[in-house]
Amino acid sequence: MKADPFAQLKLLDVQALDAQADQLRHQRAHLPEIAEIATLTARRAELVDQVRDAQIVVDDLASAQAKADADVEQVKARRTRDRNRMDAGQITNPKDLERMQHELTSLDRRISTLEDEELEVMEQLEEAQASLAELSGQVAEGDERLSGLVTGRDLKAAEIDAELDRLTGERATAVDGMPDDLLALYEKLRANKDGVGAAELRQRRCNGCQLTIDNAELAVIRALPSNEVVRCEECQRILVRTGESGL
Repeated sequence: MKADPFAQLKLLDVQALDAQADQLRHQRAHLPEIAEIATLTARRAELVDQVRDAQIVVDDLASAQAKADADVEQVKARRTRDRNRMDAGQITNPKDLERMQHELTSLDRRISTLEDEELEVMEQLEEAQASLAELSGQVAEGDERLSGLVTGRDLKAAEIDAELDRLTGERATAVDGMPDDLLALYEKLRANKDGVGAAELRQRRCNGCQLTIDNAELAVIRALPSNEVVRCEECQRILVRTGESGL
């Protein structure tokens, strides 16, 4: 392949711009906020599941407490009714009166048992509510941290995107008028050679693979016309000759 020496030199400018763009795209894809956002998002999903489970426990215990309260009030109401009947002298038969007294004693014991159960449920509910509040607080704290990280990530990404736009404009200017076949070869090599399709031959070294060109190969390159597109024997990248090539 042949190409104007000036076009070959411009290819080094294009390569430099592409290398900068590649670095920026890598930087954009690996912003430190991205990894932390992923970690916090995963943690948030776990916390949300825990909050849901804790809310179920709170709801169940709240229902249990409501039932316990109702049971206590129901038995107390019965005890009050029986006492009122006795105090009003509505029970005059000695056997009925004795039976009523025994029933009041049983009701007192039942109320005591129910109140103990009610207290136990209340304690469990308070613990469950505290756990729910703690988990909810962690979610809120994580959301605040996530919001800050997202804002920081987006600001940095916007700055990088602006720089990429600038480089894209410079690249368009740099490739303007360059031979299509030279650019096509360069792009193909860039895709297969870790983003480096063209390298300077500098002081007898290929700046692409960083290997020194042996004397025999240098002699071949030295004999080629300036418009001949040279390829590195080792890495096959386009090897651009300059005044610093040492030929």
